[in-house]
Amino acid sequence: MLPRRRHVVWLRCAGAAAGLALAACAPHYEKPDISVARVVYRGGNLLQQDFSVHFTIHNPNARALPVAGLEAQLRVDGDRIAAGASDQPFVVPALGDGQFDMTIHADMAAGLLKLLGHRDALPYELVGKVRIDLPMLRSLPFHETGALKLNN
Repeated sequence: MLPRRRHVVWLRCAGAAAGLALAACAPHYEKPDISVARVVYRGGNLLQQDFSVHFTIHNPNARALPVAGLEAQLRVDGDRIAAGASDQPFVVPALGDGQFDMTIHADMAAGLLKLLGHRDALPYELVGKVRIDLPMLRSLPFHETGALKLNN
């Protein structure tokens, strides 16, 4: 019975070594940089306001970065006034930049009231995550602040 136990121990050790070898061969990805290039108020009415958000994603890796989608919330004065999501996939080239536009919608009159409280610019906070289509890197959070011009 003792030789069978040794056999099982050796098989387990070999399996662990194979797992470590595969992990060492897996591609290493550095975290991409995500920034908001601009937020533009597109208009609206009492029930809905639309914002166009333009993102830039910089890929510092030597391999392309497949993006599966993006989720975002627009906050003004700490209150969420708009949200949006996109499942439109795209690929950021290796050692390059990718741009992504999405529209987010505000479905409440509070967003319009926030706009009326500011004349030239509206300070905002944009938070969300970019979903990555890789086994070891599933999503990347982002948090940006800025001001969008209300008079073009």
